Amino acid sequence: MIKCVIFDMDGTLGNTLPICIGGIRLAVQKATGKLLDDKAVLKYFGASEEGIIGKLMPEHKQEGIDLYLKFYRKQHEILAPRPFDGIVPLLEMLKKEGIACVIVSGKGEKSLDISLEVMGIDKYFCMKRHGDEKSTGKEVFIAEVLKKLDLKKSEAVYVGDAVSDVLASRRAGIAVIAAAWAQSADIDALKNAAPDFLAKSVFEAQEWIKRQNAPALK
Repeated sequence: MIKCVIFDMDGTLGNTLPICIGGIRLAVQKATGKLLDDKAVLKYFGASEEGIIGKLMPEHKQEGIDLYLKFYRKQHEILAPRPFDGIVPLLEMLKKEGIACVIVSGKGEKSLDISLEVMGIDKYFCMKRHGDEKSTGKEVFIAEVLKKLDLKKSEAVYVGDAVSDVLASRRAGIAVIAAAWAQSADIDALKNAAPDFLAKSVFEAQEWIKRQNAPALK
């Protein structure tokens, strides 16, 4: 029985990844004059934005972080990103059923808080574990969640849009739903990673969770 659903942030709860990548590129350009493409930024994903900026321009790290966070908040105010279709109904269903909602994300603490605040979904999560500059694996954070909430591995499921999310969940020993509803999702790569379930919509993910908790047929 599922007692806890652990969510990734970017590309899972909302389409915030383009803002994240764009913000880092802009920060690097303003601080150093260098023009980077998306791939140059994405190769450092795993670390928080602070960690990525520190790797891209260690001599301008704090300046870059300040520029990034300013851009990140401003773009949220301009674009007003919303949760993906179906996310709020899913969170409401989990709340109604008494299933704990948690975030384990590679994002930095400040940018994670900005996204949750603007999208209006912070209230649904009983625990949040943000990323760090050391690229600590999500399996470590998942283990922390299980311990703090006194859960068995069989009682939790992770929902994430990246192959790395599937692999981290496997290392943590919990089930994983591959979130393939964002345009940025690589469906073939996610299939090859062999998640417990690949959901092309939030509704499909919700139905899978319901099936796991459905009473056994007599």
